[in-house]
Formats: sequence, structure tokens, C-alpha cells
Amino acid sequence: MALAPRNRRRWPTWVGVFTGLVILVAGGWWYFQNGGNKQPPLNTIEVTRGDIQQLVSATGVLEPSNYVDVGAQVSGQLETIHVRVGQTVSQGDLLAEIDPTVYVAKVDATRAQLKNQRAQLDDRKAQLRLAEIQFQRQSNLFKEEATTRESLQTAEASLASAKAQLAMLEAQIEQTSSTLRAEEANLGYARIYAPMEGTVVSIEARQGQTLNATQQAPVLMRIADLATMRVRAQVSEADVGKLEPGMRVYFTTLGDAERKVYGELLYIEPTPEVTNNVVLYNALFDANNDDGKLLPNMTAQVFFIQSEALDVLRVPVSSVQRGRVQVLTQAGQVEWRDIVAGVSNRVHTEVVSGVKEGEKVVLVSRDPRSGSSNTNNFRGMLR
Repeated sequence: MALAPRNRRRWPTWVGVFTGLVILVAGGWWYFQNGGNKQPPLNTIEVTRGDIQQLVSATGVLEPSNYVDVGAQVSGQLETIHVRVGQTVSQGDLLAEIDPTVYVAKVDATRAQLKNQRAQLDDRKAQLRLAEIQFQRQSNLFKEEATTRESLQTAEASLASAKAQLAMLEAQIEQTSSTLRAEEANLGYARIYAPMEGTVVSIEARQGQTLNATQQAPVLMRIADLATMRVRAQVSEADVGKLEPGMRVYFTTLGDAERKVYGELLYIEPTPEVTNNVVLYNALFDANNDDGKLLPNMTAQVFFIQSEALDVLRVPVSSVQRGRVQVLTQAGQVEWRDIVAGVSNRVHTEVVSGVKEGEKVVLVSRDPRSGSSNTNNFRGMLR
């Protein structure tokens, strides 16, 4: 026969509730005893010494400060090019040669013509001496009434004609000599020399190409002085009013962002460039390039120094509130300090007085919901 199950003893509901409250109170007591009421450490930073610069930024392009396009002054076939791109040349170095055959022939023909005219000049001088003798004879005979007046006049006319023929031939010789000088110059232009010291940065013509210099001089190559580079920076119309000639400026390149190359603003071109309704003004300055690392058409990130303070006390901009900062004392308390601020940029503010180097200031963050500033975890410490 099966035995009937025993009745289990049930705990009242209030016992469970009581147990839960005990656990909750114990947990809260443990939380507060173990730092639950402690606040996280303040977000502080030391007052340091350094440089502050207020900058106007722009983008620029490098170009040679001085260059010349070497052209051909005479027409003909480009026979030889003696240089290559990147080669350094000195003033007077031979760069290229144009076929001189036609110009040599013209010089030879003009010289022959000049030689013929000079021979005719000797003949005209002899004719002049003969005419002078005949005129003198007729003059003496006329004084002695041994000849007629007509003979004397004929001798006089012959003398004048001989003088005129001699003067005309001398003028022709001068004209031919001038033509010869021009032909010799054209022959010299067939050999093209470097007009300046520099680097061959481009060659536009090809060996064997026929050049036509009738309308304008064809460009063969460009020689540039790369020892000094010019930066053409494009400044927005909103910032161009902040610039003035003589202010310091530096730039970096994409290939070497750590290297700062300094210069001085020369001038601002008054005519802007308008692209897609954006107005940009060109500001130009030179930079030393003795090491040759700066090359034409490099992109430069340019910074014009509007104002600067060197080796000064500085604090982060985010720590300054209406001319005051919050300083963490050695006792761990936070106190307000009035400061005298100097040069400021987007990162740092110069502190002329109010804090000392090494002291810690509290950084202030902005509440994105209310727009108000709040110091990170220190409100309770100010009470």
C-alpha cells in the first residue's frame, strides 16, 4: 500500500522580501565604503613653455624664381642637341646647333661682293686722282690763256663726277659691310649658347626637327636657376586681407612634411583667379634651395605667420574661460585664476601672467546637449 506524501513546509512571502532588502542594503554599504562616492580624477595638463603662432594657411606650387626660354633666332634643321634635361650648364655653354650650310653660303657671297666693291673703290680713287690732275692742268693753262674756258669746265665736271662716284661706292661698301655683319650674326645664331647659369628643366625640340623662325622664335628648351625657388600660394579672399609684404612665411611639401622652409612674403598679385566662383589671390615669396630638394611644380602647404610668441608660457585653449583658468593646487583643490592672455591660436594660448610653468590647469569640455562648459568631474570639489 502506497504511503501518502508528506506536506512540505512553505516559507512566508515576507521572508523572501526581507532577504532581498538585506542583500541590497549590504551591497550599497559595500559600494560606498569602497569608493562608490569617489569621483574620477580631473583631466589636467601642465603649463608648458613653447612657441605659439597664429597662422594663415594656403596651398601653393613651386616654380623657379628665375628662368629663361632658349629659342632659335634662325630657321633650319636642328642638327645637334648637346644637353639633356636635368643637366647643369654655365653661361656660354654650347646647347645646340642648327645646320649652318645656307648661312655659310650667304656669308661667303657677301664677303665676295664686298671684296669686289673694295677693288672698285681703288679704281675710283685712281680716277679721282686723274681728274684732279687734269683740272689743275686746265686751270694753269687758262691762267696763261692757253686753253679755252670750255676745256676748264669739262675738267671741273669730270673731277666732280669722280668724287661722286667714289662717295657712292663707299656708301655701297658700307651697306655691304652691314649686310655681312648680319649674315655673320645669323651664322653665329646657328650655334645656340646658354644665356645664363642654371639647370635644363625641359627640352621642347627634337634633334633633326626643322625650325621656322620667320614669325617667332621657336622655343628649344628652358633653363632655370633652381638655387632659389619661388612659391606661388593661392590665398582665399577671406584671408588675403590678413597678409602684408614682409611677413614671415614657411611651407612644407608632400614628400617631407616635417621640414619647414622659411621665406618672406614679396607681394600679392592684385588680379585674382576665379575658379568655380572661388576667388583666390596669388601671394609670392622665395625660398632657398641650396640642397636641390625642391623641384618645380611641387605642391606646398603654406603658412603665413600673422603673429607669434616664442618660448612663452602656454596653456591649451580649452582650459581658458573668459580670461580665467582652473588650477589644481598641491592640496588637490581646484581654484580659479585670472590670467593675462597673449597670442592665441586654435591649440594654445599664451599666458603673460597668472600661472607658473609646471602648474596643472583643468581642461574644460563642452556639453554637446546644452552647449555649456563643464569641468570634468570636479563640481563636487568646488562645493
